[in-house]
Amino acid sequence: MTYLKSLPADSALLQVFEAYPRTSRPLLELHESVLREESPFTVAERELMAAYVSGLNDCTYCHGIHTATAEAFGVPEGLLADALADLDSAEVDEKLKPVLRYLGILTRTPALLTPADAEAVYAAGWDERALYDAVMVGALFNFMNRMVEGLGVVADKSYFPVSAARLHDHGYHGLATRLTP
Repeated sequence: MTYLKSLPADSALLQVFEAYPRTSRPLLELHESVLREESPFTVAERELMAAYVSGLNDCTYCHGIHTATAEAFGVPEGLLADALADLDSAEVDEKLKPVLRYLGILTRTPALLTPADAEAVYAAGWDERALYDAVMVGALFNFMNRMVEGLGVVADKSYFPVSAARLHDHGYHGLATRLTP
């Protein structure tokens, strides 16, 4: 149930965005830029990162939606659960594991990040732009997880594929166009 008394108790994040378009529109534009525009990472990899960070934060809403969205873009079903349970043994691309480890530290204990953590990302074959893009995904979803939890936004598991289909087909820009000026 959302903590916003002006909205129905079963409101999803879309209804929060519609209620607060002034701040939601630029936030959705940032999502579009970070998750859909050109990057060394595929859309599937960035959605996987979003779901991974949300899983680390125990944000059921964001984790559920972005897991379903990552799967809609081709991430194998169950991969995120495996990565959260044990990243080392999960069937995540070896090149992506140092990126997820980096995001794990950024999420859980950001002050403990070291140059060696960044070097592990570079050693896996990623460049500076990739590190920047990964940090942007991690930072955005740490923000979103706190926003969702702070506003009490929840959804039934049946909502996850509905939202994922909307994000797959129309992106975040598609959500922004639904907001009134």
